[in-house]
Amino acid sequence: MITIGEKFPAFSKTAVVSLEKGKEFEILTSDYLVNDDNVWTVMFWWPKDFTFVCPTEIAEFNKNFGEFRDRETRLIGASTDSEFVHAAWRTHHDDLRDLKFPMLADTSKSLAEELGILEPTEKIAYRATFIIDPTGIVRWVCVNDLSVGRNVKEVLRVLDGLQTDELCPCNWEKGEETLTA
Repeated sequence: MITIGEKFPAFSKTAVVSLEKGKEFEILTSDYLVNDDNVWTVMFWWPKDFTFVCPTEIAEFNKNFGEFRDRETRLIGASTDSEFVHAAWRTHHDDLRDLKFPMLADTSKSLAEELGILEPTEKIAYRATFIIDPTGIVRWVCVNDLSVGRNVKEVLRVLDGLQTDELCPCNWEKGEETLTA
């Protein structure tokens, strides 16, 4: 599995960015991750569309979109389902219609495989979350079993800690003192 300190792999994938007819899809590339504007990226993966745990996570990321934006961080959701399945799911699921971030479609499963998060039997992505700094380097990885949803507040807490560029003790929260070596 790709890990901390490694460059996020190159990719070019179709993503659902809207439900507006004719504007549903966009191509996202790894160039999107690297920037001079000091913008971080959180890319989170779920196993399958039209399931039970996945929409709870996606909806929670969406509810916290402003928190990520305030931290100059973009969100990208991803799975191995197609862009057409993503669009249909967004259209038919009340909690997903108004997403403020793209849903990346890794239909070839090549990015999930390169990241090392492709479940070997069903060939679906594990619940993986990557925090990527503005230079395209992975700074945090968390992978959950297929049956357990992630904690979006923990993703925000870790992001806050990484963005301080300081030593943060156990259970540190934004606004608390950091450590001095």
